[in-house]
Amino acid sequence: MKGKFITFEGIDGAGKSSHVEWLADWLRGQGKIVHITREPGGTPLGERLRQLLLSEPMHLETETLLMFAARREHLAQLIEPALARGEWVVCDRFTDASYAYQGGGRGLDRAKLLTLENWVHGHIQPDLTLLFDLPLEVARERIALTERSLDRFEQEKADFHHRVRLAYLERAATHPGRIQVIQADRSLEDIRKTLEEIITTNCLK
Repeated sequence: MKGKFITFEGIDGAGKSSHVEWLADWLRGQGKIVHITREPGGTPLGERLRQLLLSEPMHLETETLLMFAARREHLAQLIEPALARGEWVVCDRFTDASYAYQGGGRGLDRAKLLTLENWVHGHIQPDLTLLFDLPLEVARERIALTERSLDRFEQEKADFHHRVRLAYLERAATHPGRIQVIQADRSLEDIRKTLEEIITTNCLK
């Protein structure tokens, strides 16, 4: 039996990352073998590209091509083999992030993103995408409180993140069967109850 591929998406500060480990543990409690991974990253090469992408200024098309190069390696080395073994993959960001950040945030032509998507993984899409959404001002407040150094995406101005959020919501409207919007300005308990319900309905039945 083919495994399940679940992705987490959302603007910086939406809090999605705090639920990735929890969901993986919950799924393991359901008897699933689960891999946690992230993008950009997920493989030794991908993690090296991640360091460049999050810290080095570069041309928009260079940025996009590197994102998809890391993604191709990620799929080949981790995601596809795990799914073929019947295991589950929980990934912090995937191609929806490219449409949101490079497309919505930076204004890259969506046709170029679609071409890359079809080339790199036209044969595979996430089974379910959990899009964590909340008001931009709340997300910005959360980012301001972080104690670590901010990467170059997190350092972008509010209008950039506003465009990213709108692009995410547009993707959700375009793919309502796959993308489930999670209202992320609620308590951890409420959000995790919602996640249990969504996973049970969409992936475990």
